[in-house]
Amino acid sequence: MGDSAMAVLSATRRFRAVATATALLAALTPAATPAAAARKPAPVVAVALGDSITRGFNACGFYRDCPKRSWSTGGDAAVRSHAQRLPVATGVRIRAVNLARSGAKAAALAGQAAQAAEARARYVTVEIGANDVCTSSEDAMTPVADYRAAIREGLEVLRTGAPQARVLVASIPDVGRLWEIGKGRWQVRQVWDRLDVCPSMLAYPTSERREDVERRERVRTRVKQFNAVLEAECAAYGPQCRYDGGAVFRARFQLGQVSKWDYFHPSTSGQRLLAEVSWKAGFFAAEPARAGGA
Repeated sequence: MGDSAMAVLSATRRFRAVATATALLAALTPAATPAAAARKPAPVVAVALGDSITRGFNACGFYRDCPKRSWSTGGDAAVRSHAQRLPVATGVRIRAVNLARSGAKAAALAGQAAQAAEARARYVTVEIGANDVCTSSEDAMTPVADYRAAIREGLEVLRTGAPQARVLVASIPDVGRLWEIGKGRWQVRQVWDRLDVCPSMLAYPTSERREDVERRERVRTRVKQFNAVLEAECAAYGPQCRYDGGAVFRARFQLGQVSKWDYFHPSTSGQRLLAEVSWKAGFFAAEPARAGGA
């Protein structure tokens, strides 16, 4: 590719990024009235929906939520959450609301979405499904059809209840990656066993028996199937919704980015990683998120 072609491509990418940012700024900014023009604009509501990952569980203490370190709405400078990045990107003040709940499965999304609508959300992140995969056994995982129905219902509640909101749907992290980086550490295996962490994937972590190898692969496949559901349902939602293209699933996190309390949930640096990869795949990405990336 010649220098002139590269220059045109670079300019096109910059234009896309600016156009996207401008459109989102318009969507986030409430319509001004003459009376309101003289006052400082009210903050725009950014809402997080999901489970313990988004609640920051185990990110700053033993077995407790830590929403201040949430990748989506946290205020801790070490994380650089979406709520911290939005004012820089848009110039709009943000009021962050974390409606995620530890232990939540996809079936809880509609209820959280209703709360987001009540809060008049204009920017929403969705990250849910880990608890539908990480169950007491492989058989206890949520069926794909049930997961699809729950996601569809939740997004429909958002679409009708908060039609102006921009919705970023994050993929489910790769729990197979967690097994890969932790199975060789006896301390990690001991914690997984004592705390009964994600048995569907992490039971018998060093076993090379065919049934265990195949079980782990089926669980990982279920994550991919769920992510395909998220992609499809977000596409059906319309242009107000963006899927991360599998960015969170592909994130090659390290053991230090996982909480030392359970070796499962993201640590502070893990939350920062989630914020970074999801933000780059979101509405302010220079290029659209790559589809089909699990």
